[in-house]
Amino acid sequence: MPKDLIIVESPAKVKTISKFLGKDYMVEASVGHVRDLPARDLGVDEDNGFTPQYQVIPGKEDVVKKLKQAAKKARHVFLAPDPDREGEAIAWHVAELIKDESAEISRIQFNEITKRAVQEALEQAQPLNEQLFDSQQARRILDRLVGYKISPILWKNVKRGISAGRVQSVALKLLVEREKERRAFVPQEYWPFKAELSGENPPPFWTELWKLDGKAVKPGGHHVTTEDQAKRSKRRSTPASSSWTTCRKNSAPASPGRPTSPRPCSRTPTSASATRPVAP
Repeated sequence: MPKDLIIVESPAKVKTISKFLGKDYMVEASVGHVRDLPARDLGVDEDNGFTPQYQVIPGKEDVVKKLKQAAKKARHVFLAPDPDREGEAIAWHVAELIKDESAEISRIQFNEITKRAVQEALEQAQPLNEQLFDSQQARRILDRLVGYKISPILWKNVKRGISAGRVQSVALKLLVEREKERRAFVPQEYWPFKAELSGENPPPFWTELWKLDGKAVKPGGHHVTTEDQAKRSKRRSTPASSSWTTCRKNSAPASPGRPTSPRPCSRTPTSASATRPVAP
């Protein structure tokens, strides 16, 4: 009678789990990863969606052969590498290698090596998590691209044999670009103007200079660039008492089938005084 096959990641788990489950199950180990990108080539097709070109890891041929033979005799294969991203990748690669030998392949996970935990995992078997595998695969491809394309720069300019990391390399690039911007920066003096106004109805409020010499001034813009200009602008824009006009915009209630439209601006004169112009 065919048995079910459980494939774990570590050989140390094989005997323990075999004792729990008895003769109805076969237990084999993948001994870590079984497939990876080639060691001496880029192994990523940059012209076709960065497709990875996996191969059996050198030295793992006998392990793969043993797993295929066991899968061929099994009724159902349960992949049980560690319950994390790397474990999911191992399970995915094993499934790719044995899929022609067995049509029934499921993923199980357990966090402790006990009979109860393993039996519960078998009862809750699930399909492989493709998204979790994709996340590991994306990280692996980035590792390879950065390592193969940036590491030679380090060998030439820093030290031969060291490798560039996918995170550190990007962080260093951001720091270098920011430093270049800092060194290229030319300081420019400017004087922003603000006024604290108070009217009949409290509280006081702050405004920014809107026009200078009849020309519109964008709030926060650098239009006054010297102290002399700032002093002249301060004298012109600080009357003892002024009459100010405020504009209040209201929206008319929306009619059925018609969008809300703004009413014409209504202007209400308000008496106010400008105090404390700010020119840092």
